Amino acid sequence: MLDTLMLSRIQFATNISFHILFPSITIALCWILFYFKLRFDFSKEPVWMRAYRFWVKIFALTFALGVVSGITMSFQFGTNWPGYMEVVGNIAGPLLGYEVLTAFFLEATFLGIMLFGIHRVPNYVHTLATGIVAFGTTMSAFWILSLNSWMQTPTGFELREGVAFPVDWFSIIFNPSFPYRLSHTLIASGLTACFLIAGLSAYRILLGDNKKAPLAALKTAVVLAAVLTPLQVVVGDLHGLNTLEHQPQKIAAIEGVWQTEKGAPLVLFALPNKETQRNDYAIEIPKLASLILTHELEGEIKGINEFTDEHPPVAPVFFGFRIMVAIGLLMLAVSWLGCTYIARKKTLPPWLLKTYVAMTFSGWIATLAGWYVTEIGRQPYLVTGVLRTADAVTTIPAANVGISLTLYICLYIGLLVAYIFTLRNMARRSSLLEDDIKYQPVPKHQARNHSLPLTTNT
Repeated sequence: MLDTLMLSRIQFATNISFHILFPSITIALCWILFYFKLRFDFSKEPVWMRAYRFWVKIFALTFALGVVSGITMSFQFGTNWPGYMEVVGNIAGPLLGYEVLTAFFLEATFLGIMLFGIHRVPNYVHTLATGIVAFGTTMSAFWILSLNSWMQTPTGFELREGVAFPVDWFSIIFNPSFPYRLSHTLIASGLTACFLIAGLSAYRILLGDNKKAPLAALKTAVVLAAVLTPLQVVVGDLHGLNTLEHQPQKIAAIEGVWQTEKGAPLVLFALPNKETQRNDYAIEIPKLASLILTHELEGEIKGINEFTDEHPPVAPVFFGFRIMVAIGLLMLAVSWLGCTYIARKKTLPPWLLKTYVAMTFSGWIATLAGWYVTEIGRQPYLVTGVLRTADAVTTIPAANVGISLTLYICLYIGLLVAYIFTLRNMARRSSLLEDDIKYQPVPKHQARNHSLPLTTNT
């Protein structure tokens, strides 16, 4: 029977897994919307406004779910993890506060102009509002990832009677793993948004939508994904080297290295066996793990045996990393293949369009897999070397946590299904509408009194 600790961990994982789906889209999607708007402003081609008007509605829906699901995350610090705020609240509290200020006072304010001011304010004001919201979503990610990175590689604090007090805020915010984790996450958001756009746009085209907007959005997403994917490979490699320096136990679990060895092989696939401390049915490339991580064929990698009981569970970290990498390689292949057709000015074949449809939410899978590697790989600590997970959990009965966990799961499944079906119906509806949008920027002297409906055929 599951105890309070395990149920609380499952509940937090459920909440964060649901919540992260939506920021992983909105952080990058808003920058893509900003790009659509700028393309319209400079070219005056209506196709870019049509693309903007369709995707801004999806952004609004996704943003709303992200905000609502994020609120439940804060409650759990008090209900399930009181020890966390007791020990590191002096650091976590301000960073979470900065994120809230960014999200609610910057994003939410200008989101209103972005959604409802398109025919009520001058065009340059609306474009500026879109850019500010994009900047706000990125700043929200900045503060959250700063806190999460600090929990992985804590610096700039001192312990006084078991409580962490900040002594260097610059060191806390820009801790050793933060630049790599921020870059890796922002690029992941870009890929998640790209494949969402590519998937829904391809779906519209397959339904017979012959308007220019879905094709323009599809090409934009494919080209951007083709640029971001190799960049993610480089950033991921740098992130791995940083993790090897500061969290070698996580790298040992990722690579499935049970015993310290020189010239460690890269394990492509295996079944990690905790009992025998070996990898069953392993498919390996000799010495490649050492070459990648140490840049030497005979470089030494510490094994899990070096860390006694202070290492993460191997299987979820091992498989999570490989799922993330596999999806990344698939993204690289299909985006570069799409760019080949686009460069030759050829029509994308139906099979490739269907591939994009199948990969609509592939960014979600890769993001969740990577997030699990990050979070499970920190165990058994909540804050590495400072606070163990078991020492922060609540003392309330396991049954109480089980009830709330069950309610969360049911609610999130319902919301997720509703969200996916809403996106599908929006795409189907837009594919059936006539291409009759006639957008003209609102003159300054008419901006305050001009009022037209937001919805248009896209």
